[in-house]
Amino acid sequence: MTAVTGGFVLRRVTAFLEEVIWNLDERQRVLSAARRRLSSPADPATVHAISVLSDNLDTSSSSSVAAAATASAAMGGGKPSALSVLILSISLALRRRHADAARSLLDLFALDPTAARGDIAPQLFEELFLPHFFQVVRWFADRRSRVLSSVEEGGRVGATASMAILSRMSGGQATELRELERTYENVMDENSKVYAGYLKEVLRSGDGVRPPELVFPMADGNEDETKEAVEDEIFREAIGSTNERFNLPGGRTSFARAPSLYPQRINPQLLYKESSIDSIGSRIKDVSGSDEAFNSVENSDVSSSDPEPHQEEEDRKQATLQRRRQQQRQRRKSSVSLSSTDLGRVVADNFLASTKQAPPKDFVCPITNQLFDDPVTLETGQTYERRAIQEWLDRGNMTCPITRQKLHSAKLPKTNYVLKRLIASWQEENDCSTTVTPASSRKPSPTVARRTNPPKRSPSPTSVISQATTDGTTGDLQHAITCLCTSEVLSEAEMAVLYIERLWRETGADTKVLSSLSKPAVVNGFVEMLFHSVEQQVLRTTVFLLCELASRDKLVIQSLTRVDSDVEFIVALFKKGLVEAVVLIYLLRPSFESFLEMGMVEALLLVLKSSDDSYNMCLKPKAASILLLQQILAIDNKIPSEVIDVVVSEGVVESVIPSLVANLEEERMAAMRIIMRCMEVDGKSRHMIVGKVGLDVMLENFVTVSDIERFEIVRFLFELVKLDRINNDRLLHSIKDGGKFSMMHALLVYLQTALQDQSPIIAGLLLQLDILVEPRKASIYREEAIDALISCLRNPDFHNSQLLAVETILSLQGRFSSSGEPIVRALLLKRAGMKRGNRSSTGSDQINYVLDESKDTLEEERAAEEWERKMAFVLVSHEFGLLFETLAEGLKSEEREFFSACLVSASWLTYMLSILPDTGLRGAAKVCLLKHFVSILKSAKHADDKALAMLALRSFIQDSDGLHELTFDIKDIITTLRELKKSYVLAKELLKLFCHGKESCILDMWNHKVLVQVDCSMHGEVLSICYFKNRIISGHSDGTVKVWGCGQKLLHQVQETREHAKAVTSLAISPSGKKLFSGSIDKSLRVLTWNGGSKIINPNKYVKCLCLVQSKLYCGCNDNSIQEFDIATGTFYTIQSSNKKLLAKANPVYALEVQDGLIYSASSPLDGTAVKIWDASDYSQVGSLPSTLEVRCMAISNELIYLGSKTGVVEIWAKDKLLRVGALQIGTNCKVQCMAVVGDEVLVVGTSNGRLQAWGLT
Repeated sequence: MTAVTGGFVLRRVTAFLEEVIWNLDERQRVLSAARRRLSSPADPATVHAISVLSDNLDTSSSSSVAAAATASAAMGGGKPSALSVLILSISLALRRRHADAARSLLDLFALDPTAARGDIAPQLFEELFLPHFFQVVRWFADRRSRVLSSVEEGGRVGATASMAILSRMSGGQATELRELERTYENVMDENSKVYAGYLKEVLRSGDGVRPPELVFPMADGNEDETKEAVEDEIFREAIGSTNERFNLPGGRTSFARAPSLYPQRINPQLLYKESSIDSIGSRIKDVSGSDEAFNSVENSDVSSSDPEPHQEEEDRKQATLQRRRQQQRQRRKSSVSLSSTDLGRVVADNFLASTKQAPPKDFVCPITNQLFDDPVTLETGQTYERRAIQEWLDRGNMTCPITRQKLHSAKLPKTNYVLKRLIASWQEENDCSTTVTPASSRKPSPTVARRTNPPKRSPSPTSVISQATTDGTTGDLQHAITCLCTSEVLSEAEMAVLYIERLWRETGADTKVLSSLSKPAVVNGFVEMLFHSVEQQVLRTTVFLLCELASRDKLVIQSLTRVDSDVEFIVALFKKGLVEAVVLIYLLRPSFESFLEMGMVEALLLVLKSSDDSYNMCLKPKAASILLLQQILAIDNKIPSEVIDVVVSEGVVESVIPSLVANLEEERMAAMRIIMRCMEVDGKSRHMIVGKVGLDVMLENFVTVSDIERFEIVRFLFELVKLDRINNDRLLHSIKDGGKFSMMHALLVYLQTALQDQSPIIAGLLLQLDILVEPRKASIYREEAIDALISCLRNPDFHNSQLLAVETILSLQGRFSSSGEPIVRALLLKRAGMKRGNRSSTGSDQINYVLDESKDTLEEERAAEEWERKMAFVLVSHEFGLLFETLAEGLKSEEREFFSACLVSASWLTYMLSILPDTGLRGAAKVCLLKHFVSILKSAKHADDKALAMLALRSFIQDSDGLHELTFDIKDIITTLRELKKSYVLAKELLKLFCHGKESCILDMWNHKVLVQVDCSMHGEVLSICYFKNRIISGHSDGTVKVWGCGQKLLHQVQETREHAKAVTSLAISPSGKKLFSGSIDKSLRVLTWNGGSKIINPNKYVKCLCLVQSKLYCGCNDNSIQEFDIATGTFYTIQSSNKKLLAKANPVYALEVQDGLIYSASSPLDGTAVKIWDASDYSQVGSLPSTLEVRCMAISNELIYLGSKTGVVEIWAKDKLLRVGALQIGTNCKVQCMAVVGDEVLVVGTSNGRLQAWGLT
């Protein structure tokens, strides 16, 4: 006896349980059969458990497991029975404990083998047990032939002789036959129990378990029969028969793959896992005449075989052995020589040649195995020969021999004349006699025929033909299916696939063909082809068939997705270039995680970029790729950024755009979602999309799609129109005028029934379409759209819709960045005079777009301004400024994002009031918003928010009434404007407006306090200071130069050096920060580097002060001269010559500063002016400061001039008005030797007592 593998057993048992679980008819049959085996009536709990199990197996997996557990628990308390064992097996299978479920089901064959092999699991018995019981079957067939041979007529054959046996049998012969059948049943039961135990041990211990010996009855001739059986077993091993598919001669397996951890799907009704379709099944038929008869019908008396003498029997066996060996050689030759180019040419002939003279199985009586002579069709739908079924009924049987269903009447119906005429027509066409072997029992020829067309069959004369399944297509299909699922020759299975595909196309996906191909076993056969075949045509055909089946039958999808490795292998084929596989992958709907793990994105993009669209399938591969890609992009938070970067590439978007006009609505929507996602990530793609997109189909289908898809269309259009103004207007006109109906009316109707979070987008698109008409005319579309926006803004229960509504208002302004974002904030900051260096809280792309005016043509800017005026007029005019009141409520919100959007919207509309004609709306806006803008200007944390409030306030203070209302807040406003003056030009203008004629207001603006003080008197006086990038560099009287940090902690020392022999009186640093210029009392001007090197560039002057502007170094000398040194050329130029000494004393230039094209020099006020101002272009004096101090140093900020004196006082002068605005007392017993300004906010002072002080504005 040939040993089996654990994987083989597990696959067969699991396939049977899967069929029971997922097939309602099979489940009801199995449970009913097991229930009938109960020795006593089932108790109510058991009946209820079975009902719960049966009902819930058709629903979700969780409920199925719970139902199975309930049923198993209900049955667990009593004595084990076939029903309890079966329910336990189903319960374990649902929990995916396949090994335990298999062992439990095998207990059924040990507990009640008769019921297991006859009623409950006959298919499993035929697959696992019957091939190994061949010796027993043969023994029974021989004994039965001997009994029947004594009553057969010597010369008669055919149906008459077969039926006459029953009537001529004597009582003793009938008794002997019944005794033989009883013995056979007992022997099969005993062997079933033993072999079930062996299979359980194989599952438990592995594949090394020795098979048990068969049990035979002790009778005469047993020894010879056993010997013959052993020889037959040797023959089977000699030809290489195993339990695996596609074996080569000699026992060598080909095209094998590693066994999966999950069970494979094998149909118990179709698969006989012998060495080939010529092996065990055919040999049983040779002996007994019909395997169906004694496998499915109890006490069968209708199967017969012709008696043969002993010598003839031996000769026949030798001839059979010789013939099979020859067939093996032919099969080996054909499997090696057949190429992929031959498959399509010979596939039909390889199957039809074997059935040329064989009638369809529906023309043959299942009892006599002969053509019908007088067919009758019972109430069960089965057709039999009249005399055979009458003999069956006369023996007391009241059931159908095939279906086992109980018959309500023993009276036979009339002859099926339609079937009889078809048989006669077939006989005439094929010139056949009545004694013909049916097609189902003939062996397929291994020889490849050369004809291309199958023989034509007679047309059906009536619709009853299909009822009787008389068309030969069904028989050919079943033949091909059997070869696909059981043949071990790969080329035969490949030709079966090609022939099935041909039948599928010829029959036009007939329901019966679909039903036959949708069974789990056939699906598994197709999957096996994907694993084993290397022929491109076969692989493509297999995928095509699986796609067709999966698109029509959900059970096919369930069969394919139960084993994860099958899906993974299909994905692998797709990634290797089998494009059609993408359609099957889409139908299987794998999880999102599986998509990313299997890396399908690149393969999908290749399909999208491919121009080949000639696939004739239920779904085009490109369409399937778009649908799959859309599913991947639908989950934002799980997609790696690199995946999105690849998808949004220009080539992909261009490939997806044509699908917007596809015939399949699902494909159109998926393409739209992909393009929408691309626009969200890369807004620059809008221009390319607009140039190629076609919206007519989308607009025409707007009213026919569901509400969800309708909103997606509106959102897509709303995002698509975020373009430059000219293209935007053109696209809006195409939307407004496109389609077969009024798009504006459709949007209005949709807006009235839309959800709260959908209304802003719909209203925004509708309002843009309406504004294309004259905005001053009344419009119901406009009124409804603005009312919807205000309603959303006023509903705090829906925060998302609030934010979406105010963002929609911002997008209505009509200007967008290159990425499609509204640039209202950046545009308003530009209008407030924002300087280029200030880009704190606004996106750089928006700032660049706004500040780079060269991008805007005159026509584009004119169109944008016109749109902005029309849209602002429409919004502010609605119910006399109702929108201002709504935005004022939004300015009270604590949600930063919503508050910021409301502030920008309110600032924009208020600013537009200064441009639009005053119709009284400015007063309404002032009442609602003035206090909010003042509060934001005074207390906002962000400078941009203050700037927006400042811009809005300018619209309110253009008249005296508005300025008067700000009287009590004027001081705080001026303080804020002074801060904003550094970044915004508008702040300076408003300061002039608020301080006009109020010098006291200006004087109160500049107050200082000491921030930090450092004592470095050990190096003498602090004589010079300069500032560069958060660093203060100080020069001391002992020649030391120190570097101080000015970060979070002011004035902490970071470096120190000494290059001069005497005091360092002046310092200046290059713009790059790599060179430091220092002047000293030792009459040298040096260039210092940070690595310690130095160089003398002026050895003749006692440089008192230095100032570096670009590539020019200005030197104020001790002899009152001012020199300009060109660093690039190394030349000097004298701006002010030296003066003679007065009273033997020099009058040096103590301080020198250059800013805004002016040179500021400070010296003793001998001529009445301590500070002189020169024009840097022509060196002419343009002004002076009438200070009476002995100025020793000077520092200049953007707004102030600081003068340090030898008395320890620092005077503060306003730079624009040259007006003294304050003074600082540094000390009483020290001189102010040097100063530097840090960031316009901090003044650093060096004194004669060796201290550094930092003063800050309050």
